[in-house]
Amino acid sequence: MKVYTKTGDTGTTSLFGGTRVPKDHIRIESYGTVDELNSYIGLVRDQDMNSHYKDTLAEIQDRLFTIGAILATPQEKEVKKNGELRLKKLGIVESDIELLENEIDSMESELPEMTHFVLPGGHTTVSYCHIARCVCRRAERLAVHLSHNEPVAEIAIKYLNRLSDYLFVLARKLSHDLNAKEVKWIPRK
Repeated sequence: MKVYTKTGDTGTTSLFGGTRVPKDHIRIESYGTVDELNSYIGLVRDQDMNSHYKDTLAEIQDRLFTIGAILATPQEKEVKKNGELRLKKLGIVESDIELLENEIDSMESELPEMTHFVLPGGHTTVSYCHIARCVCRRAERLAVHLSHNEPVAEIAIKYLNRLSDYLFVLARKLSHDLNAKEVKWIPRK
């Protein structure tokens, strides 16, 4: 299979199922941002950290490929197999969200209570994590935007929402683990 097909040279691309749309279509923006998020999570995972975090991030990357597939497939192009939509079987399930919530709870139990907003930074690894969190929020916003025009699995949006929470808490936990200073944001008076 060649990497270049030349089919996108005129500014269109194919969704799963073959429908061609402009490359700036909200569906393309949605799953393209999920792909960008996945790349940033790969960057975070490549840092020196606890292997448990690396394993969890690898699992998250797998789920993001699933979300990308969900977002790249218009509902009318989903294929039924044995009476069940293929992507529903492939899809995100409630236990994927529970995993994120359990990880958040576990990390928060080892952190001091948060009394202020914190400024991103303090260590390169922490900064990468905050960038991933921001891209995750953008991916969520775009998926919500898409859902105003076309059906989007609610659980995919819920997963992105919880993932941004996870990435925020992971950034705080990495600050703690790396003995990086967490700088509180205190507004000027």
